[in-house]
Amino acid sequence: MIEERRAAERGRLSAYSDLVYRGLRASASKADTLVGTLGIFLIGGLIVAAIGVAIFVELADHVKAGTTQAFDESVIRWLGAHHSPALDALMIEVTALGTGTVVLMVVTVAALFLVLTQHKYSALLLLASTFGGIALNGVLKLGFDRPRPSIFVPVVHTVSSSFPSGHAMSAAIVYSTVAYLAARLNKRRWARWLVMTAALIVIALISFSRMYLGVHYPSDVIAGVVIGLAWAAFCMATLEAIQKFGARHDPRILTQEKPAPPDPRDPAALPPIPDASSTHR
Repeated sequence: MIEERRAAERGRLSAYSDLVYRGLRASASKADTLVGTLGIFLIGGLIVAAIGVAIFVELADHVKAGTTQAFDESVIRWLGAHHSPALDALMIEVTALGTGTVVLMVVTVAALFLVLTQHKYSALLLLASTFGGIALNGVLKLGFDRPRPSIFVPVVHTVSSSFPSGHAMSAAIVYSTVAYLAARLNKRRWARWLVMTAALIVIALISFSRMYLGVHYPSDVIAGVVIGLAWAAFCMATLEAIQKFGARHDPRILTQEKPAPPDPRDPAALPPIPDASSTHR
C-alpha cells in the first residue's frame, strides 16, 4: 500500500529526479572520506553543469555565427508591436525583480535568516552562487560583447552588452537557489514543489520582461537562464555533499548546518514496523 501511494503521488519528473539523488546518496554512503563524499556529489553537479555549459556553448556559437539573428529580431519586433501602457508598467515592475539591488537584498535577507536558523553552509552556498554568478556574467559579457537590440526604442536604460542576459542569469541563480534552500527546510513534498514552481515562474517572467522591454534578444535570455541554472546546480550539489559528510563523519558540521526535515508522509521517515514474530515471544 505504501509503495502504491508513493508511486501515485509522484510524477515522471519527480521519479527521475529522485532516481538521480538516490543514486548520488547511495554512492556517497560508500565513501568514507571527505574527498570521496564531496567527489561523488561534485561529479553529479559537474555533469549537470556540463550539460548546461554544452547547451550554452552551442547557442553561443549560433549567436556568433549570426544564425539566430533573424529569429531574435522577429520576436523583438512582434513584442514591440504588442506594447500597451499597462503592460509596459507591469513589465518594468517585473524586470526590477532581477536588478542588482533587488537581487542582493533578497540574498542578504535569505542569508541572514539561514545563519540565524543554524544553516551556515546554506548561507555560504547562497553567497557563493550569487557573487560567482555575477563575476561569471561579467566575464561572458566582455567576451561576447554583443550589441543590444535596436528594433525599437527600449523602455528602460541599459549600460552593458547583451549576451548573455544578466537579469535572466541572476534570476536563475538567485531565485532557484533560494527556492531550493527553502524547499529543503520544508517537510511537505507538495510545499517543496510549490516553492520551486513559484521560483521558475518568477525566472520566466523576468526573462520575458527583458525581451518585452526591448533590451535583450531571446537567445540572450535563454543563454542566461541555462548557464545560471548550471552554476546553481553545481553549488547545490556541493551543499548536499557537505551535509552528507557531516551526517556520517563529522557531527560538528551539523551544528552549523541542520539537516533538512524528513517528509512525514515518506515511508523512509516512518519508524520501522515491529516484526510480528517478535511480539509473540
